[in-house]
Amino acid sequence: MSLNRSLISPTSNPLLERALIEKLQRRCETAGSLGELEPVSVRLGLMQNTLKPRFREPQLVMFAADHGIAVDGIQGPQHHLQTHEQVHQLLTGRVPVSVFARTQGLDLTVVDCGVANALAPHEHLMARKIAHGTRNTRVGPAMALEQAHAAIRAGMEIGDSLRGNMLACAGLGVGSHEAAALVISRLADAPLRDLIISHTHMDPDELNRLMTLLTAAQTRHRDVVDPVEVLAAFGGFETAVMVGVMLVAASKRHLIMVDGMAACAALMVASQIAAAVTDYCVFCRSQAHLGLDHALNLFHASALLELGLDSIDGTGACVSWPLVRSAAALLSEVADGEDPGPSQPLAMGDTGHGALSRGGRSSGGRQDDSIY
Repeated sequence: MSLNRSLISPTSNPLLERALIEKLQRRCETAGSLGELEPVSVRLGLMQNTLKPRFREPQLVMFAADHGIAVDGIQGPQHHLQTHEQVHQLLTGRVPVSVFARTQGLDLTVVDCGVANALAPHEHLMARKIAHGTRNTRVGPAMALEQAHAAIRAGMEIGDSLRGNMLACAGLGVGSHEAAALVISRLADAPLRDLIISHTHMDPDELNRLMTLLTAAQTRHRDVVDPVEVLAAFGGFETAVMVGVMLVAASKRHLIMVDGMAACAALMVASQIAAAVTDYCVFCRSQAHLGLDHALNLFHASALLELGLDSIDGTGACVSWPLVRSAAALLSEVADGEDPGPSQPLAMGDTGHGALSRGGRSSGGRQDDSIY
């Protein structure tokens, strides 16, 4: 199925950006400099097309799937647990991310995009299994092209159904990091080794073994360059579903918190479908993995918060969420005695040329998300 033109709007708005900066400057006259929170505040205002960004019903969605390349002995950061066991721990609150999500007011959902094992029903589990895991990309495409399209469409349906206006995305599954690294390496023309090496003291024998396996996959699919075809050749179902979710979230002008390599791979694919999707993203990290440093650099980004975590993806998004709320509060929470003021400046074409309007938010909300 061919891709149609995306109607995701860029957030660029010089008039609004100037008004946001001036508003922050007035706040800083009494509060002092608030450092890196200030540019985040401006970005949030531009995303929501308002001088008063606010969030409602924030969502943390974990996308889980198994990967055929894991049969070659690739192990994830929680290598002692299989994917279905990690999902069980998430749903039963046995890992920090579950606790953090609850304490930070994030609604946690786990999406079964392609876990090899059957999962017991749970109120926080969403069943969207494309297949029982991908195939081994080293010996053939990880998924059929039709499966990649189906996964993206499933993600768009999920994105359309989610409540709230903030979505934190993270992937889960043994082999997820390696599959995502292959996608990013091909689409960004980035050295695979830089995305795979975990730390400076990584066992050289293990690194060489990984590179041998993954280079063989690259060679097998050396002629694949189309973003969705690259996704089908190398990626996981969790990444494919995230692509659709991100596209719809951006079309609604919602904030997307991107946590981990699989989420970065999904954003890389989504941005080649609709470049403006990156305007709606901030980045988080849950692992001190050198490969993730390189992935973030490809987006000219850094993580909101660096705590040296070594946990499953999604943890960094949870602990970063209070920073995002604080950045929004700089603009939306009015100090005692301050004029509440407008929610947005007048359009450049209106009389006043920069004067502030008392009207509500514009209709610059959701765009047509008929990507497929």
